Amino acid sequence: MAALFGARVRRLRTAAGLTQAELGDRTHVVSTRITQIERASGAKPTLELARALDAALGADDLLVDLWPYVYREAFPDWSRKFMEYSARAVAIRQYAAHVVPGLLQTEDYARAVLRVGRTLGSEEQLEERVALRMGRQERLGSPDRPELWVVLDEAVLRRPVGGQAVMREQLTRLLGTVTESHITLQVLPFDQSEHDVMGGSLTVLTMPDGSETAYTEGAHFGQLVEDPDEVRSFALTYDRLRAAALPPLMSLDMIRSVREDNHRGAKVPSRSERRRVAQEQLQQSGGGRLRGGGRRVPRGRRPGP
Repeated sequence: MAALFGARVRRLRTAAGLTQAELGDRTHVVSTRITQIERASGAKPTLELARALDAALGADDLLVDLWPYVYREAFPDWSRKFMEYSARAVAIRQYAAHVVPGLLQTEDYARAVLRVGRTLGSEEQLEERVALRMGRQERLGSPDRPELWVVLDEAVLRRPVGGQAVMREQLTRLLGTVTESHITLQVLPFDQSEHDVMGGSLTVLTMPDGSETAYTEGAHFGQLVEDPDEVRSFALTYDRLRAAALPPLMSLDMIRSVREDNHRGAKVPSRSERRRVAQEQLQQSGGGRLRGGGRRVPRGRRPGP
């Protein structure tokens, strides 16, 4: 894709009668940068530069439209392949353990997520990553949009990613899915027991030919699974999660409740407050006192000196 992008730049530049130096002047980069782009060598073009090239060459957004495909080449093979499959899938089933899936993230929420644990070199790279994620969401509004079924762990709702205001906006976005017939949303509450995807996330993609692919992801890695037997196993795991989750309407009620708590500025009690409440409850139940590490001291016995 980088080679295709470079070829397009070279063809447009030649048609405009510009030298590499002249195009560099118009886009505020040195001529050698234009050379690198046309030869698909060196660093890939930034989104800002793609926009500048489009404007300077009158390309009518051709280069901006190509840029996401060029930028994807910077991702690991497994991640890039997953994005390619997702772009063609007719059905997407996702379980998210920690954060809202990218297809449903607001821009500010996505920015907060992408800012954490990344080795991005600049704010410009961060904004490029956000733009790429927002661009992938456009397919949900297209004629060939996929069926999207998402199961969120309750932890996703409770963690205020980006702060209270950002999280409130994100919860509002989730509630808005009720009007989108191709999106089904469920919440897996805390009171459900352990399951096969604890600590990670799972996506099952159905392709136009009916074949399926699974993708599992942790904090710093992902794995694309294409073996049919393994994919069937992951699909069954997903179906079990879906069965254990709250029904869609009850899930929306939970999301609404969490948003209202967020709006009121609900706070997690401090450790000392939690300890005080636990001590009171223990005394009321007739139990012993709690000491240092939470150890119960039997009634009628005094601790030693």
